[in-house]
Amino acid sequence: MAIKTLSVPASIPQPARNLNSVLRILFKLSPAQSDGLIEQGHVRVNGRMLRHGWRVCEVGDEVAVDIVPQAIIAPTKSVKRNQPKRVIDFLYDDADLMVINKPANLLTVPTKHREPHTVLSLVERRIAAQQENAKAFCVHRLDRGVSGVLVVAKSLEIAEELRNQFAERKPKRKYIAIVSGVPKESEGRLVNYLSTDDDLNRVLVPSESQGELAITNYAVAEAWTDSALLHVRLETGRRNQIRVQLAEIGHPILGDPRYKPRQAEHWGWPHTRIALHAESLGFVHPRTGESVYIESQWPQEFRDFVRQQRKTKSS
Repeated sequence: MAIKTLSVPASIPQPARNLNSVLRILFKLSPAQSDGLIEQGHVRVNGRMLRHGWRVCEVGDEVAVDIVPQAIIAPTKSVKRNQPKRVIDFLYDDADLMVINKPANLLTVPTKHREPHTVLSLVERRIAAQQENAKAFCVHRLDRGVSGVLVVAKSLEIAEELRNQFAERKPKRKYIAIVSGVPKESEGRLVNYLSTDDDLNRVLVPSESQGELAITNYAVAEAWTDSALLHVRLETGRRNQIRVQLAEIGHPILGDPRYKPRQAEHWGWPHTRIALHAESLGFVHPRTGESVYIESQWPQEFRDFVRQQRKTKSS
């Protein structure tokens, strides 16, 4: 079995020099992979095997990892066979529609592979307990790696009315994003045309005849040494819109595996999700005509990152 050894560089700041973070940064590992390697005795620091991820490394320490030919096994934990992988918070619920806080790494709807565990299936499970033969209808979507506010209709009629609002750009949609680097302009309006290539990636094209209009507004809320927190407001809602447009101006969203993924890596963001969260959603209720405005709490990983960056910047 081969051994790969790397030195801890000074570019990793003190708060991120625990063994878990060092492994993820140096060897491009997921949290589960780094935990698994430590637990199974595959990690040595300066020739000594370490079994605790909280152990602090120093600049210049030699970190050696066993490179295994198959996928690294995560720590063994007892998991009930039918236990859901994710849970969702229900923020609003009435006879016509439901607003939920979607967790990251959960599909909104099934793909061609017919995944059984999606936002739609979880919502249908809830409303079936309220009304027999009830159905859920998707109004809009969030990418798998994105979290935040999502509205789901309980009838096709309500779904169509809400979809029309989205088509007419009426809903107010605000996001928070953590990006690589700091934009030169403190705010901006990005206007592009998007198309889809053969690999299903979204790409910029020069004219409306070749793609869909995409408009994204952003403002820098907080800037650090090599990253920034943005407030983002959508005027249109194209697939991957925010991710593509921010990557195109040189500031991809942290953790994005598709658009400028190497640049999107950051020592303080070891998570498998994308650093993008749909913070709020406002729309007109199709039945009552009243304005509905729902906000969701920032995910813990966002709060941790901001706290970490503020501490690093002030030290």
